[in-house]
Amino acid sequence: MNGIRLAIMHWKVGAMHEVQYRVNFFLQLIDSVIRLATGLIAIWLVFSHTDDLAGWSRHELLVVMGIHILLSGINRTFVEPNVFQFIYTIGEGEFDYVLARPVDSQLLVSVRNLRFWQLVDVVVGVVVIGWAVSGIVETTSLPEVLAFLVAVSCGAVILYCMWMVVAAAAFKWIRVDDTVQLLNGLFQAGRWPVTIYPGWLRLTLTFVVPLAFAITVPAESLASKLSGGMLVLTVIVTGVMLLITRVAWQRGVRNYSGASA
Repeated sequence: MNGIRLAIMHWKVGAMHEVQYRVNFFLQLIDSVIRLATGLIAIWLVFSHTDDLAGWSRHELLVVMGIHILLSGINRTFVEPNVFQFIYTIGEGEFDYVLARPVDSQLLVSVRNLRFWQLVDVVVGVVVIGWAVSGIVETTSLPEVLAFLVAVSCGAVILYCMWMVVAAAAFKWIRVDDTVQLLNGLFQAGRWPVTIYPGWLRLTLTFVVPLAFAITVPAESLASKLSGGMLVLTVIVTGVMLLITRVAWQRGVRNYSGASA
């Protein structure tokens, strides 16, 4: 409960800071509209030549795109700003002040910053998903919607873990900005279901950079393509990712020698 109150306090302060710059809302809205239009044009181009893409219909691909936009919004609102601030903190030798606080350092680093206007992407993602589901509503049942909520929640946690594991590398290698940007580039592959990619890339996006569990699995739940076993596996992968993230963080903190070293 203390952690929840701490997160809410930091997010409230961050939101108050962000809303002072209302022009950022319009800039973010324009950015979201452009990226949405680009995605819609890409899907239109695909289906101008075929009736389905590796078994995925037009509305099912819209679900994938909507989930990608939604999770991108969550990531850019809550995760990325904290990752880049943490990397800066390590580089400037200010992480000592984080360790001096009477609170878990990973929790504090994860919640102390946010970009409020990036929530526009979250709203756009929800709208796109709703629009897409309206085209396949006759095949989507309530259990599948509940499975989607579980899977997309796991997807958000998996993305957090991916970014935090990369950030934890800053304890040893300060310049990890390029690696974070590379991760952002790989994340763009999640705009499409991993099943359309060649086998080697599909394996990479499933077990190395687990975008399959983060984005494709939630889409499969709404598209009536998801088995119960895959949903259970997604939950297990989420738990493993959380464990890996925690171990990587604790090992980094133990090896951190302080700004004065």
